[in-house]
Amino acid sequence: MYLYGASGHGKVVAEVAEECGYNIDAYIDENPSKDKLLSYPVLNEIPQQEIEILISIGHNRIRKRIVAQNEQFSYATLIHPKSIISKRVKIGEGTVVMPGATINAIVKVGKHCIVNTNASIDHDCILEDFVHISPNVGLGGNVYVGEGTHVGIGVNVIQGITIGKWCTIGAGAVIISDVPDGCTVVGNPGRIIKSKSLKI
Repeated sequence: MYLYGASGHGKVVAEVAEECGYNIDAYIDENPSKDKLLSYPVLNEIPQQEIEILISIGHNRIRKRIVAQNEQFSYATLIHPKSIISKRVKIGEGTVVMPGATINAIVKVGKHCIVNTNASIDHDCILEDFVHISPNVGLGGNVYVGEGTHVGIGVNVIQGITIGKWCTIGAGAVIISDVPDGCTVVGNPGRIIKSKSLKI
């Protein structure tokens, strides 16, 4: 398999892939200054043939753009063996689950998501495509997270909350009320400091 993105997040994803028994052929990264990461070569041109990859880039919009522009790729799903995943969880293609993460019953995780180190996702949550759940996040039961939202390090979200599309939830925030699309939220309790309309 190939990893698309040869930076810090790519190092972590490589170790998850290794733990899952994958052989990594190379990284793909369009930055010509990069030629090697860890022990793996870096290709600076995007292969046009069908290959299996995982996008090892933390930025949600960039992952979405890469998927849209590269129909030739098929996508792996990586689940670290030291994560705890209910047998009733559904996880989409292109998603990576890091070590120590816990995902409980009847959770749906979309495509090309990141569930990062030691995150806890309780029962009946839904994460739409291209979501990033950062390290040490806690989501209570029945939380909905819309497409492309980034939930920052150490955020806690109480049960039953809806967080909209393409939001940014700042590190350490405590979310006790719903968050509309396109909002940036910080603090305890969380407050909206910025909002933007989303292109349809």
